[in-house]
Amino acid sequence: MGAFDFTGKKALVTGASHGIGYAVAEGFVRAGADVTILSSTADIQEAARQMTAATGKPVNAEICDITDRAQVRKSVGGLGPLDILVNNAGLERLTPMYEEGDEVEALFARIIEINLIGTYYVTRQALTQMPSGSNIIITGSVWSKSAAPEFAAYVTSKHGNLGFMRVLAKELGPRNIRVNAVCPGWVKTRAALRSLTEVAAHAEMSEDEMLGQILAGQALPGLMEPEDVANLYLFLASDLAKNITGQAVNVDRGEVMA
Repeated sequence: MGAFDFTGKKALVTGASHGIGYAVAEGFVRAGADVTILSSTADIQEAARQMTAATGKPVNAEICDITDRAQVRKSVGGLGPLDILVNNAGLERLTPMYEEGDEVEALFARIIEINLIGTYYVTRQALTQMPSGSNIIITGSVWSKSAAPEFAAYVTSKHGNLGFMRVLAKELGPRNIRVNAVCPGWVKTRAALRSLTEVAAHAEMSEDEMLGQILAGQALPGLMEPEDVANLYLFLASDLAKNITGQAVNVDRGEVMA
């Protein structure tokens, strides 16, 4: 079972078809939890099959656009009692202020809709199903505490995630529900590698050159894998962290020291 034991606990992880969400969900499965993974795309079903095969334990999959309140009511509301909610679903794309046309404005709105409004909808629904002693963990970013040019929507949304987390921690504390955020740095995920490609192109640099600049800003060298951050989620949901709420914890190899 490892360092954590979530036997008898039910967990929901959004945005878990790949990357950090997948690694976190698999970590909870291996620690004994009954896990549901959720995404807006059909590949979530294949992710559940792969996770089931890898762990030997059934994993449930739900296809749900978290920006659609009716879908959230149906998918999340149909899960019954929940002990752990990991709000990991999110969209990361460039939204340069000087880019012409309406497309960038539509993309800005979509990022805010997924990263903030969708997180709100899922949390609001899940709370009707979460007993005292439950846990909510939101995936923020080191850009929740800093910024990067041309990522106005994503950075804004990730700052908003921390504000939402802090309000929830205050509001839900009397119900003994803890709420925290994990703020990853650069992790080798589909979204991060796409951002690397876009940033390098805008800077007229090679991807290797851009990655070198990014990694030079870390105290520890190297690019993290999704599995490198997953244990922090398990820790925050465990009794080892029973006195921790309202916190945004970095796992970034020393990129942002706060």
